[in-house]
Amino acid sequence: MTTSPKTRDLARWLLNYEAVSAKSSESMESVTLSVYEKLRQSLSAFAGVAAFEALAFRALTQAKSEAPSLWAVQVTEDGSLHGLGEFEPQIDIDKDLAGKFPAGEGGIILIARLLGLLLTFLGEALTLSLLRVTWPGAALDDCNSENGRKA
Repeated sequence: MTTSPKTRDLARWLLNYEAVSAKSSESMESVTLSVYEKLRQSLSAFAGVAAFEALAFRALTQAKSEAPSLWAVQVTEDGSLHGLGEFEPQIDIDKDLAGKFPAGEGGIILIARLLGLLLTFLGEALTLSLLRVTWPGAALDDCNSENGRKA
């Protein structure tokens, strides 16, 4: 099972927004960690640390099937990520598969899986409300929601 295109688009949009907001040439892993940490802080305050850790663990488990670079990543007890980007250069991906797993795609897949689970468990309105609180300056009305309507 792969991530839905709309959820992936929303994840890509959040990562791009965060990269532009940071106004630096951070790596994709750094931007992914920034988005992830903002989601972790917001959702942990909303649902609790244990609930977020369980959700993050599930999202990471799902994402690993699509992104081999995530096999070295772990979710800690407080829900933070350990190992994102640290081991990626050491992973030997078959040259035929290299085009299927472009650099940075793992971060998009991980965030998309997390957003997909939020949409499933919280629903579209509450998920988008949490995203608006987390990124108050973001024009989330410009990105499509899971159901194809404007957010």
